[in-house]
Amino acid sequence: MNTDITLADIRAAAERIRRIAHRTPVFTSRTFDALAGAQVYFKCENFQRGGAFKIRGASNFIYSIPKDELSRGVVAYSSGNHAQAVAIAAASVGIKATIVMPDDAPKSKLEATRGYGAQVVKYDRLTENREAIGKRISEESGATLVPPYDHPWIIAGQGTAALELLEEIPDLEALVVCIGGGGLTSGCSIAAKALQPKIRIFGVEPEEGNDTYLSFRSGSRVEIPMPQTIADGLRAQKPGAITFPIIQKNVEDILLVDDSEIRATMKFLLTRMKMVVEPSGAVPAAALLRHKLPKGPRKIGAIVSGGNVDLELLQTLGD
Repeated sequence: MNTDITLADIRAAAERIRRIAHRTPVFTSRTFDALAGAQVYFKCENFQRGGAFKIRGASNFIYSIPKDELSRGVVAYSSGNHAQAVAIAAASVGIKATIVMPDDAPKSKLEATRGYGAQVVKYDRLTENREAIGKRISEESGATLVPPYDHPWIIAGQGTAALELLEEIPDLEALVVCIGGGGLTSGCSIAAKALQPKIRIFGVEPEEGNDTYLSFRSGSRVEIPMPQTIADGLRAQKPGAITFPIIQKNVEDILLVDDSEIRATMKFLLTRMKMVVEPSGAVPAAALLRHKLPKGPRKIGAIVSGGNVDLELLQTLGD
């Protein structure tokens, strides 16, 4: 497998997924800027097809599968956003999708995944291994396994978010991205560094899901217990084998925010910017509001990774 992903790969992915992925808007807020002490440009993937950036990587992967293998369908494992993205992309080419999802996944994500036509296989994330389940289904059915982040096709697809952002706002001084397994951060960092070599890139994780933070500081991949955080999309236990070296090369630092900061930021984005943003999507904005970045960058891009959040969680933000 060629893991040397380039800007050319990301541009090719952008062309490949053009028919299914939206070119999402870029929002600003004077109130947010005043609180953050910088001009912030939000790349709003919460308005993306399926409600999150994941359609970019999933569709690039599925559209890259050789035709003789594609007919056997696909299988994926995901807490929700990758699940929906794979289901949508699979339906667009008329193939079967089987998705392995944790039984505690947000109801909205479970229902949406089924609504897009996928078969859902539930598992207990505390006692069962989703990768093993996905691999078994793939081997038994002949379906292609579509990983959530650790594959060049996925990484190139996710990088199209930064490609679009920098085409619109080319003079960004910094880019802030949330980190789960690292697909979005690694892809966006490749695109951003190629287009703007001096740009400073920061990854952000929840404090309870700090596997990349620990790995970044140790110089090698660190595995942590299953994180207990409100940011359900950022509960990876270990950075990807492909994504982590890219992050080491391109990212200046990994920052942390706690669940209370994430909740407060979700509430701000909802009440002041009128944006429904899921916890994972609010993580970069939380880092900016809490001044986690080093001083210096004044013009900053932030990827809002998704907006799939249960109504029950939104109702607790005023508590």
